[in-house]
Amino acid sequence: MASLRCSSPFKIIKNLKPPHTAKFPFILKMATEVLPPYLDSYSSPPPLFDGTTRLYTNYQCPFAQRTWIVRNYKGLQDKIKLVGIDLQNKPVWYKEKVNPENKVPALEHNGKVTAESLDLVKYIDINFEGPSLLPDDPEKQKFAEELFAYSDEFNKTLFTLAKGDPAKASAVAFDHLETALGKFSDGPFFLGEKFSQVDAAYAPFVERFQLILQEVYQTDITPGRPKLTTWIEEINKLDAYKPTKCDPNLFVDLYKTRFMVISKLYTMVFSSLP
Repeated sequence: MASLRCSSPFKIIKNLKPPHTAKFPFILKMATEVLPPYLDSYSSPPPLFDGTTRLYTNYQCPFAQRTWIVRNYKGLQDKIKLVGIDLQNKPVWYKEKVNPENKVPALEHNGKVTAESLDLVKYIDINFEGPSLLPDDPEKQKFAEELFAYSDEFNKTLFTLAKGDPAKASAVAFDHLETALGKFSDGPFFLGEKFSQVDAAYAPFVERFQLILQEVYQTDITPGRPKLTTWIEEINKLDAYKPTKCDPNLFVDLYKTRFMVISKLYTMVFSSLP
């Protein structure tokens, strides 16, 4: 399985930044939570391993967004402190003292650091107070693992849309989700009537898929997929999810200038080979 973390905004669309620079720090307010400014190579580290639980993140990273959603849903805003990391200009201390992989998300808790987004989704759910995001039903737990295993393949589709027919490439992925959402009759979520770890894992990527397909390729993912349509509507009602959403304009602009350009260059080079 590919690394389920954010490292470079060039590799994956993840480091869209609010309008500020390291020299002009800002405070961005989403809903009732004030987000701290990103820490960059000019920033000193927080007092590491002092007993504070910290979620190292990037506010535009879909992998980190998974853990942010779970944190919010369990009501842990006062228990887990967000620490924004500038992925374009990372602090040296972050790799040296926090995460040797130099990626987000990472969780500093009980004197150790845990990384990988899916592992953290499960870790936060199990080790902290708040509503459980995994049903007791063994069948639903088994299906959750199947969907976690598929998520990597699903996510890769997002980053290869520009290489072929976007509508055709995405259809298979979204048909898979439509079928999955019909597995249990007590929906509207993947594992039934309640929001789960699985929903947190897929929401950031469906969010970006839908945005790019609609705005760049004029493709609507909802027709013929009533369960997916309802799922998207329900996800967007969640207070835990709303403040974590990416900036749509910045995301689309970056996709156009990076992924589409790279894809065109790739096509030009390989189409010219004998």
